[in-house]
Amino acid sequence: MTADMFSGAIFINQALGLNIYLAVILLLSITALYTVTGGLAAVIYTDTLQTIIMVVGSFILMGYAFNEVGGYENFQTRYMEAIPTLTGVNISESCYTPRPDSFHIFRDAVTGDLPWPGLVFGLTVQATWYWCTDQVIVQRCLSAKNLSHVKAGCILCGYLKLLPMFLMVFPGMISRILYPDEVACVEPEECLRYCGASVGCTNIAYPKLVVDLMPNGLRGLMLSVMMASLMSSLTSIFNSASTLFTMDIYTKIRSSSSEKELMIAGRVFILVLIGVSIAWIPVVQSAQSGQLFDYIQSITSYLTPPIAATFMLAIFCKRVNEPGVFYGLTIGLAIGLTRMISEFAYGTGSCVTPTNCPEIICGVHYLYFSIILFCISCLLIVSISLMTKPIDDKHLHRLCWQLRNSTEERVDLELDNWKEDQEPTYVDMDDKREPTEEPGCCKKAVLSFCGLEKSTAPKLSAEEQAELQRQLTDTSEKPMWRNVVNANAIILLCVCVFLHGFYG
Repeated sequence: MTADMFSGAIFINQALGLNIYLAVILLLSITALYTVTGGLAAVIYTDTLQTIIMVVGSFILMGYAFNEVGGYENFQTRYMEAIPTLTGVNISESCYTPRPDSFHIFRDAVTGDLPWPGLVFGLTVQATWYWCTDQVIVQRCLSAKNLSHVKAGCILCGYLKLLPMFLMVFPGMISRILYPDEVACVEPEECLRYCGASVGCTNIAYPKLVVDLMPNGLRGLMLSVMMASLMSSLTSIFNSASTLFTMDIYTKIRSSSSEKELMIAGRVFILVLIGVSIAWIPVVQSAQSGQLFDYIQSITSYLTPPIAATFMLAIFCKRVNEPGVFYGLTIGLAIGLTRMISEFAYGTGSCVTPTNCPEIICGVHYLYFSIILFCISCLLIVSISLMTKPIDDKHLHRLCWQLRNSTEERVDLELDNWKEDQEPTYVDMDDKREPTEEPGCCKKAVLSFCGLEKSTAPKLSAEEQAELQRQLTDTSEKPMWRNVVNANAIILLCVCVFLHGFYG
């Protein structure tokens, strides 16, 4: 969340010249307003609209950028010659010259900034965490009408995920060609003057390209595109984080919480989350040599492998149980936090001023650390699970791979820790009680803001509730649409393999 806010603030700072923190507050004010009042439905609809705006605007910027450098061939040649004017006397040449492997995805396993084993296996761990367990993705999948819709949505995301290479990475590299002194600055004093961070200014590459290259009308479009993408990410995090807090933490503290109380707790938690995230911005500014992408990847490498291990084992290993997962997650988190806190304490430094962090702590690349932590977590989870009591099959029907096609009734291990308000949800024509007093305008506004409007939905019978539950848990698919989405999944995989081979 902090990374999203910071990247948006950089763009506003470059476009409007506003202070970073003022920009963050403006961005958050608009985003939080429609997230809190609109809920998940508002987030999904705005995300869909913003995606279209983002893709169209980014294609336009890419066209302008490649036109400015004279096409792809000239782009490759000129990028390797993009060196800042002020390089300093005692600064190593490797700090300001483009890497020889700049146009290769698979880089040296030891000296590469993204070593190929880490790229293949380390990023796979992070991808498993994000695409399979992150609440932002999971919540959308669970809101789909049926399983075919879930598959189609994920495959569409996969196709869209191919675009950043061409819409973001290449234009960012072109920005270094056009503005080498600012984007590729190496002297701390110069970097501080250009972007407010002494460790480097690569984060301003894309917004600077938008502000300086595009004409007025299109510049406004791209500003809206960037704001749309950032607000999209923030709204997703706001909504998902509040759901996780209320359902997984707050209900453990107050097991008798009503639905109204949970709604209010979720809204308050969003405000707390915003405050913590704003306070974290100075850390993001100087982390990983000022490179936001590396910061995001490093944080996920330290914190997410235990979650990915839990998910994979829970799906494919029926013997895994709660004690194994609990201790695997807890110990894995402790190991990851040790590396993360140590790195922040010593600082990641930059090419000009390297960090003094001990080699044993910071010497292992974060992607390699992700692989190691994943393996340790898997070992802990399996070992402790085997030493403790297994879960009965009656609790696992359709929850793991071995029992995925089971038709037996599943008995939940625990019931929901919240209850709906006990007030009647329907109107009885024979009820002679006096109608409740209509709330005033101010109270209506507050209730609407918190999502607590009175519901007059009819009460469902036991048969209707059973049918609704059956529809919610139905994973059947129509053969035609199943074949369509499966064929598209295969096509997508083939395209990915080709692109990795072509740019490898």
